[in-house]
Amino acid sequence: MYVAGFVIPVREDKMEAYRRWAENGSALFREYGCLEIVESWEDNVPSGTQTDFRRAVHAKQGEKIVFTWQVWPDKATLEAAEARMAGDKRFEAAGEIPFDPKRLILGCFKPLHVMGR
Repeated sequence: MYVAGFVIPVREDKMEAYRRWAENGSALFREYGCLEIVESWEDNVPSGTQTDFRRAVHAKQGEKIVFTWQVWPDKATLEAAEARMAGDKRFEAAGEIPFDPKRLILGCFKPLHVMGR
């Protein structure tokens, strides 16, 4: 198992556009071998005294935090998928991205402990 995680600031009025964008993209990710995607919309994201999700992505007034992760079989599957997806025109046709991709945070992780699978 290999996990790609994202923190994304999305304007509150773009929630439905983001949901549609994510839903369309997830169908393509499945074709490339992604096992699971969880898209989470901010519900309780407290402000920290030194750092927090909002500061990490330079969230602006009226933006909510999206926390999402993708589960892949392994790192090699994700890397091979990324290489193939770069040339897939369907990603270009997915429409306008409903957030500022320059402020998205991405990280990939090897699980240390997993409960419930």
